Amino acid sequence: MITSAQNRQIKELNALISKRKERDKTGLFTAEGVKLFLEAPRQLIKNVFVSASFAKENPGLLKDTTYETIEDGLFARVCDTKTPQGILTVLKHPKYTREDILGNFAPFIMVLEDLQDPGNVGTIMRTAEGAGASGIILSKGCADMFSPKTIRSTMGSVFRVPFIYEEDLIETVNWLSANHVHTYGAHLNGICAYNEPDYGAGTAFLIGNEGKGLSVSLAERCETMISIPMEGQLESLNAAVASAILMYTVHSKRNKKG
Repeated sequence: MITSAQNRQIKELNALISKRKERDKTGLFTAEGVKLFLEAPRQLIKNVFVSASFAKENPGLLKDTTYETIEDGLFARVCDTKTPQGILTVLKHPKYTREDILGNFAPFIMVLEDLQDPGNVGTIMRTAEGAGASGIILSKGCADMFSPKTIRSTMGSVFRVPFIYEEDLIETVNWLSANHVHTYGAHLNGICAYNEPDYGAGTAFLIGNEGKGLSVSLAERCETMISIPMEGQLESLNAAVASAILMYTVHSKRNKKG
């Protein structure tokens, strides 16, 4: 049983949980809780850590798993959540390509530019799975998909929805267009209402930074600028909420077509 905060594995866990640089360097990340442990692809799991009390209370769950036990108080200090469930999984980053993002016929893609809130990024990932999106493209300026908060927000969708980070979103939009994916920029000044297009062919929605929206250079590259009408005195919607409206509009229109 690990009982010391000076233990090498504890130090490595702390670094993975708190530092994006460490996650990028090692190609590893952590996922807290029973649900994420159960849903994680077995081939991605590198290590499993459990609290002493969790190990004692859940022998069946851990029956076929190799794991390390950590003293309860130390385990609680290591975890990112205030009330940890008692199990922490260390996983390898899943690897995807542009071809994975395109998926099959009529791709349905979310493109995120510099979203800063891990909760927004994770929620968009979760909603993308529910709405049947084929993948997500993120700019390098987006929040880390592998941060503990983002991972929790995905509720396991991070294991099932392809995603990639791109250096140059303008080049990415050009690539999408070359692959017959129509690009729609979500923008306050969009002249087309979000529910007007057909969305039957390849579709990509571009969502901008929470405070600034889409950059001018990226917005100019979009084939169609769309907007979500709002009542009252609101200036904009939360990025994850706007994304959900757009994604389920596609889901609804495509399902009606059978």
